[in-house]
Amino acid sequence: MSEDILVSEVGPRDGLQSISAIMPTAAKKSWIAAESAAGVREIEVGSFVPAKLLPQLADTAEIVAFAKTIPGLTVAVLVPNRRGADDAIAAGADKITLPLSVSESHSLANLRRTHDQVIEDAAGIAAAIAALPEGSRPHFEGSLSTVFGCTIEGSIPETQILDLAERLMAAGCDEVGLSDTTGYADPKAVRDMVKAVRGAVGDDAVTGIHLHNTRGLGLANVLAALEAGLDTVDSSLGGIGGCPFAPGASGNIVTEDLVFMLQAMGLKTGIDLDKLIAVRDIVRGALPDEELYGFTPDAGLPLGFRGETDRANLETVT
Repeated sequence: MSEDILVSEVGPRDGLQSISAIMPTAAKKSWIAAESAAGVREIEVGSFVPAKLLPQLADTAEIVAFAKTIPGLTVAVLVPNRRGADDAIAAGADKITLPLSVSESHSLANLRRTHDQVIEDAAGIAAAIAALPEGSRPHFEGSLSTVFGCTIEGSIPETQILDLAERLMAAGCDEVGLSDTTGYADPKAVRDMVKAVRGAVGDDAVTGIHLHNTRGLGLANVLAALEAGLDTVDSSLGGIGGCPFAPGASGNIVTEDLVFMLQAMGLKTGIDLDKLIAVRDIVRGALPDEELYGFTPDAGLPLGFRGETDRANLETVT
C-alpha cells in the first residue's frame, strides 16, 4: 500500500451535475480555491457538455481558466466525446477523463454512444493531444464506468471489461480508471477487479478509482483498493452527487471522511483536515437546500487526533 494517497475532489463536477440547483460561478471559484488552500492537489472542476443538457456546468471553461491560476493544482475535467475534449484542450485542462461505460445500454443512456464510437473518440482525442507541444499535453484517462455492475444490464462479463480496457489503452489513453457508477461494489469485488484489469493493461495503467457509498461500503471499498495497489481515490465534499443516468446510484464518498480515515491510518494526503471541513461553509452557503453528508464533520475529530500538519510539526521538533 502506498503511503502517499492522492485525493481527487470531484464535487464541482460529479456533485453539481447531479443536483438541480445551479451554483453561482463565484461560489464555485471560492470552493475550488479553498480546497486547494486546504491541500487538495487535484480537483475535477467541471465537464464540457452542452449547456442545454447540464446547465449546472455551463461555466466550465471559465472555471478551468480560474483554476489554472492556482499554483500546484491539477485541473481535471470530464468530457463526453471528441468535441468536449477539443474544448477542454483549448481551455488548458491538465487532465481529461473520457467515460466508457462497460455496459453498452448505460453508454447509450449516458453518452448516446456505442462502445465502438467511444473508442473512436478516444483515438481522436489521443491524436489531438499528441499533436500538442511536449509539456502542454493533458493527461488522458479512459474511465471504465459501471465496472462493478449496471442498473440496466446487471453484471457485466469480465472478458468484456478487460477487452474494453485494452482497447482504451490501444487507442492512446495514458491510463484506465475504474468507476463504481452504480454503487454495486464490495471490497472483494474491488480487489478482484483491480487485479484483473491490471493484469490486462499493466499496473502503471490502473492507479485510480471512483467509488460511491450507495450501500454504505464506500470507505471499505477504498481500503480494498489501496490494499490492491491503487493510490488515487475520487471523492466529493459533503458527499454530494452520484450519477443522474443510473437510477439509485446516489452517494459519492465524502471527502472529509475519506481524508480522516487516511490520516488516522498514518497515510499522507497533504490535506489540512480542519481547513477542508471549513470549506463546507462555502458549499452550504451557495446550496442551502442541499444536504451535506459526513460523519467526521458531524462528530468532530477524536480527542488527541493529530492530523498530518500536527504530526509533521511534531516530527520536525523532535
